[in-house]
Amino acid sequence: MKTTNIRTITALVFEDYETLDLFGPIEMFGRLKTLYRIQFASLRGGIINNQHGVALHTMKVDELPWHTDILLIVGGQGTRQLVHMPAFLTTLQQLSQQTKWVLSVCTGSALLAKAGLLDGKRATSNKRAWVWVISQSDQVKWIPEARWVIDGKFYTSSGVSAGMDMTLGFIADQHGSAMALQLAKDIEYHW
Repeated sequence: MKTTNIRTITALVFEDYETLDLFGPIEMFGRLKTLYRIQFASLRGGIINNQHGVALHTMKVDELPWHTDILLIVGGQGTRQLVHMPAFLTTLQQLSQQTKWVLSVCTGSALLAKAGLLDGKRATSNKRAWVWVISQSDQVKWIPEARWVIDGKFYTSSGVSAGMDMTLGFIADQHGSAMALQLAKDIEYHW
């Protein structure tokens, strides 16, 4: 397949992101090299550390080499501070408006909600952080009993491992359920 047909996933990360929120979906997309390429971004670029001490090299958002087709926004303890950071929320708004799809895992939906991107839309999030997440916006149609929710270009998932289910759902929507099922089988994941 020509590289012009490859969709670019930009994972927007931050200090204290949740490990599986990011690397679960990245494992799925990363296995489909002829369809997807991945770039890791942060506001300042450089090394970003998560709550488990995983160091990840990122690029500054305004220095990304490829246009973003799919924005991946994850959750984690760092979201608690980011809902109060206008610079991050503005960047999130700009990236979201430029992309064809936005996928959020866990409390990543709190960031989307706080940025006003989910106003009038259905969404879900981590049930263990539910009260905090829904307090970020009363303009969202929060769906408590869902593994993941799709509303337009927004895919939001419940906590941590649900991001992998949502990613397989996205892949099934884009490329058919046979591809998603084969991918789950290849990594021995019970979808």
